Amino acid sequence: MQRLLGPQLGIMNLIHDQIGIMPSCFSSPPEKRASADDHAISRSGQSVYMSVYRTKLAGQCRFITVTWCRNLLLHGLSVAVQGCDGASPQYACKIELNPLYFWKKQGSKRFSVEGKSVFVFWDLKIARFSGEAEPESEYYVAVVSDGEVALLLGNLRKEAYRKTGCRPSLIDPILVSRKEHIFGKKRFVTRVKFHERGSFNEIVILIENTNRSSEGQEMEIQINGIRAIHVGHLEWKFRGNQSIDLNKSRIDVYWDVHDWLFNPGLRHGLFIFKPKSQKIIDSDNDTDIEFCLFIYAWKLE
Repeated sequence: MQRLLGPQLGIMNLIHDQIGIMPSCFSSPPEKRASADDHAISRSGQSVYMSVYRTKLAGQCRFITVTWCRNLLLHGLSVAVQGCDGASPQYACKIELNPLYFWKKQGSKRFSVEGKSVFVFWDLKIARFSGEAEPESEYYVAVVSDGEVALLLGNLRKEAYRKTGCRPSLIDPILVSRKEHIFGKKRFVTRVKFHERGSFNEIVILIENTNRSSEGQEMEIQINGIRAIHVGHLEWKFRGNQSIDLNKSRIDVYWDVHDWLFNPGLRHGLFIFKPKSQKIIDSDNDTDIEFCLFIYAWKLE
């Protein structure tokens, strides 16, 4: 899979491998590896949505990872900060959104990044979640340092600036990666933006048997209700890639569903969506950064 994606995605592999999800939800130390995180997700049946942004924070360009997770017992939000070199320590702020306590849905927390104060402000009192871990609207989450709002999520922007009392950052944050863990039996659905200023697109992954036995499966990927990819004889084509067109943009799609077919128990298939037009030049390291969407589709029996 890495060979197919090419060397330009090396920085994305760094994000994918080294920034932990901490899904349990907030007791795991930040140095836990992704494999342990995936095991915790599979055991808990937990939905996890993780977005990685690149922006200037505490005097340097850094990765800010925002993670929403939810299961039957817990709903949480985590904000982690790490240097763009991947070798810097990771600093995390963890927020448990307890539905029994109304005040937990609004507040702020402070933590330190290399001796500098970083604040996280949030307001989720009237947030619309639509059954998911991540809210759709009527909320804000703001990351603040040095009197600037380095990252602002949600549509309640005026309320966020009024609450923080800080000015917008002169550098716009860049969404460089999104990672989702979703569960289903034969149908997996998510809604994503391939560009920060673009509209939401619904992605549906369907698995069907072509006969009564478990063999002869086929897979279909739909985007906004239109079939974009069809794979017959999935047992022969469990890994592959294909380019599709969406809103005048070209998107490379990669899949690996080997574990669905040949490993027993709860396993995930990996799907990667990489828009070709979304390319950002990192002038500090003379490297191209391309946005990637990682979908971990956990198949329930």
